[in-house]
Amino acid sequence: QVQLVESGGGLVQPGGSLRFSCAASGSIVRIGTMGWYRQAPGKQRELVATITSNSNTNYAESVKGRFTISRDNAKNTVYLQMNNLKPEDTAVYYCNADMLVKTGWSMSRDDVWGQGTQVTVSS
Repeated sequence: QVQLVESGGGLVQPGGSLRFSCAASGSIVRIGTMGWYRQAPGKQRELVATITSNSNTNYAESVKGRFTISRDNAKNTVYLQMNNLKPEDTAVYYCNADMLVKTGWSMSRDDVWGQGTQVTVSS
């Protein structure tokens, strides 16, 4: 069984910063693209940023220039540095990873989600 465990998040004032980390564990053979998504109340889950295994990145327009995604392949961990936070960034943030995992004597591809972490930007 594989899992993603998130840490970080919380309450921050507008203009403040937060940093997330998300560590993968379990019977992992290889991790492909990792990413962060968010879901605000009453809205659909949306992409925030993704990073491939060779560190090519992609960002939602709304976070470009403010958020930075990075990863440490040796630690199976992805990070999200969020600066200049705005009230509209308030949401539950989820990490995601596309993994190749061991299942018994074989391997399978698995799309895994973290448990979600609340971010509230408010004065």
